[in-house]
Amino acid sequence: MRAAQVSKLDGPEAIQVVDLPEPASAPGGVVIDVHAAGVAFPDVLMTRGLYQMKPELPFVVGGEAAGIVREAPADAHVRPGDRVVALTLLGNAMAEVAVAPAQMVFRLPDNVSLEAGAGIVFNDLTVHFCLRNRGRLAAGETVLVHGAAGGIGTSTLRMAAALGAGRVIAVVSTEAKAEVARTNGATDVVLADGWLAAVKELTGGRGVDIVLDPVGGDRFTDSIRSLASAGRLLVVGFTAGEIPTVKVNRLLLKNVEVVGAAWGEWVLSHPGYLAEQWAEVEPLLASGKIAPPDPVLYPLDKAAAAVAALDNRTATGKVVVTLR
Repeated sequence: MRAAQVSKLDGPEAIQVVDLPEPASAPGGVVIDVHAAGVAFPDVLMTRGLYQMKPELPFVVGGEAAGIVREAPADAHVRPGDRVVALTLLGNAMAEVAVAPAQMVFRLPDNVSLEAGAGIVFNDLTVHFCLRNRGRLAAGETVLVHGAAGGIGTSTLRMAAALGAGRVIAVVSTEAKAEVARTNGATDVVLADGWLAAVKELTGGRGVDIVLDPVGGDRFTDSIRSLASAGRLLVVGFTAGEIPTVKVNRLLLKNVEVVGAAWGEWVLSHPGYLAEQWAEVEPLLASGKIAPPDPVLYPLDKAAAAVAALDNRTATGKVVVTLR
């Protein structure tokens, strides 16, 4: 089979498409003929050995896949021929055949293409975890998302209203990205230059209830300033590179919270949580209440460029690599 492999930790440029033996089925594993694989920021970090989880070299890139079940355990909830999405954990998704634990494989609604499905698991379930679990989103609240034209950002824009938000404000760096944010469902869009003043004006000085921040960097303190009383700032990642710090007196004075939101760690430490999430998200996708992602597609031969698009922050929306 063909696969995108990392054999040295030199960043996305080191990804090579190679021929490998197909993986053997494992006890409790589902064998999937992969049609598409999602790309997420942890893939960038893993190509440099900077992610908290470090697979042994060489490894196949990618942690989320969509395809057709070839083989499944007799007691599994999926069967050969089913269209599925899967979380493969530490790599192994960006290959023509992948094996995933049965409890991390889910049927895909008929109205969602396999290419779009490859963009759902990591980003959409991260956003669901952020808003539902860590952010405690209440009906009618206002959500602000940084990096709104990226993978996590567009997932937030597509999903927040279906999960109860009354208003969703997108922060973007360019006018071109502003159009991406509007297309994905933003109620309001503001540019990163002067965003805090713009948000204060939009909210009549009240501020927002939740900030979802996958960017980090120098806008972190202003994110705290943007919160309404009892607001929550959700720390999702640091695509800007710099890990910010917070003076906790700001939290005390405004009665606000800074909340860590590490979906992957929660999934691994809370068996069954992934299935609980899918039980809520899948009907919303099937009914159209949550629109499927409209991913940017790269062929397998361009896997290095696909991952690099997240590294250099040129990607808009979800990036997906196609294998069939």
